[in-house]
Amino acid sequence: MNQKNNISRKLPLLFGGWLTVFFYSCASLGSPEGGDYDETPPRFIKSSPAANATHFDGHKIELSFDEYISIEKPSEKVIVTPPQKQMPVIRAIGKKISVELKDSLIPNTTYTFDFTNGIVDNNEKNPLEGFAFAFSTGDVVDSLMISGLLLNAENLEPQPNIIIGIHSSPDDSAFTSLPFVRTTVTNDRGKFGIRNVAPGNYRLFALKDMNRNYKFDQKTEEIAFYDSLIVPSFEPASRIDTTWVDSLTVDTIKEVHYTRFVPDDITLFLFQENFETQYLSKTERPAQNQLVFHFNSGQGLPPALYLLKEDSTENTRENWYIPEYSPDKKDIIYWITDSLLYQRDTIRLAVNYLQTDTLFNLSPVTDTLRFTWKAPRPPKGEKVPEAIDFLKIEFSLKNAVNIFDTLKVTFSEPVKELDPKKIRIQQKVDTLWENRVFPITGDTLNPRIFHINNDWAYGREFRIIVDSAAIFSIYDKWNDSTFVQFKFKEAEEYVNIYMKITGGEGPGFGELLNSSDKVVGTSALYDGELVFEHISPGKYYLRYIEDANGNGKWDTGNYGNHLQPEKVYYYPNLIDLPRKNTDLESEWNIREIPVDRQKPLDITKNKPAQKKPKRSEQTGRNQQRNSTNQSGSNRMNAMER
Repeated sequence: MNQKNNISRKLPLLFGGWLTVFFYSCASLGSPEGGDYDETPPRFIKSSPAANATHFDGHKIELSFDEYISIEKPSEKVIVTPPQKQMPVIRAIGKKISVELKDSLIPNTTYTFDFTNGIVDNNEKNPLEGFAFAFSTGDVVDSLMISGLLLNAENLEPQPNIIIGIHSSPDDSAFTSLPFVRTTVTNDRGKFGIRNVAPGNYRLFALKDMNRNYKFDQKTEEIAFYDSLIVPSFEPASRIDTTWVDSLTVDTIKEVHYTRFVPDDITLFLFQENFETQYLSKTERPAQNQLVFHFNSGQGLPPALYLLKEDSTENTRENWYIPEYSPDKKDIIYWITDSLLYQRDTIRLAVNYLQTDTLFNLSPVTDTLRFTWKAPRPPKGEKVPEAIDFLKIEFSLKNAVNIFDTLKVTFSEPVKELDPKKIRIQQKVDTLWENRVFPITGDTLNPRIFHINNDWAYGREFRIIVDSAAIFSIYDKWNDSTFVQFKFKEAEEYVNIYMKITGGEGPGFGELLNSSDKVVGTSALYDGELVFEHISPGKYYLRYIEDANGNGKWDTGNYGNHLQPEKVYYYPNLIDLPRKNTDLESEWNIREIPVDRQKPLDITKNKPAQKKPKRSEQTGRNQQRNSTNQSGSNRMNAMER
């Protein structure tokens, strides 16, 4: 206990010295008039009360700087911790910042005003990075610090402007029902540091706070949580500082001693829990024989449809439609098969489906819906004989195709009858075309799509000939004769990747990425290896997911179940395979490099900001003078003309 009290007494002195050095090392005096533009941020001079003051019970704070300043987006960039119910009024006036407190202060508590990068000078908008001001309402200014990095769990992107907070309560309910006891916000590179923390045990969280109440109380909010309790402390440390005369000559090398606040290397992974509200978002009747339903998700589908009594007959009460589902099952097209029904201007239905209720549970609901159709007006003028409205056919493969491509045939309407004898599939052998028999199967979700499945051969050429009236739709349309011809690429036109994975746990899979961080290929981990074959030459990147549940997809986390999102790793190097018929065989220890330094910068969207070079004042004056002279010259020329 005595040791803890000694630490508490020493911490303010250590932190006060560190904070003073931090404030005054952030800026230097500007250059004299006529030199380069000012590139230095404002410098903190003094304050009332003094920095790290104790027993503060006032309602106004004043901070002074060495130049005229302004505050950018104070409601967003100034973080007050502990959070206050009423935000203080923060103004920049000349060289000063005035803070007027609107809420009462908690006794025996350290308060921190973290200005992040919101303070800038008036002229060049140079930000004073990481500036914070602290005081205490009690005897001691708490001075410990917790710092780290926040990444997107799925793609390891640094996450800026996200609230990071701690709770001293170990209960899970604290995150969902109580505001944080101390907070900060991540900078533009996802880094964070929670200042002025008291000794104790804490749980650490990240929150994309949608309603600014500092607690996780909305399903749509993105979160992160650290699995273990955090016990902040400090320790003596040292680093080597080198001063250079020029780029080749060292001036001095010295060891600098400082106080290190730990932990300072925490990595949090931001995610959103699986949450999809289910509701009917839109209905329409785009064609006379179609009813279309758009749902927000595919949960609990399909709905049950019932024609209202006055719109139904014995023949239309059942089997009066054929459904067509989108790949995600959110959209459904109902093709009406009864001509007496779809010729009506109005169709009325009772629809039973599941919808998310106020408690976020799926509950059955019934809607009565009305679908209307108004036939388009016929064109004016002389009638032109109508051409035959054939059933249209679209082939997915044309010309040169990849060996792994699927041959998909799509018709304009659901198919009722298909005669395989009138569909000839032929392979070119030397100069002759020989008939082949491949299975033709219907799609399970879409009655307009059929697949022709076969183990295709490299470099082989095929054609498909469809005779007239080989296929009939449910509306008795038939096809015109058509054909398609395609050839598969040679094996030598591809490249292959064989990546041995080490350092991983359990099942997993790899995703091959393009330069936009988009998935272009997937491979399950088999016998410790990822295999990507039949790839076009080019530049690729690689991501690996530890697939804990073995379902072949990345899964997000769940706070209530203490479940972290599945771990993601990036191969740190570009995979450049520019030439055909080349392979890459390599080994990747996914834990060899820390995860925050794995993702290649070329596909990182949140890149480190690059400061633009400042022009000098003299250059600016020269440009203004040249512009003025040019304008005057133009006016003289105009007068002479």
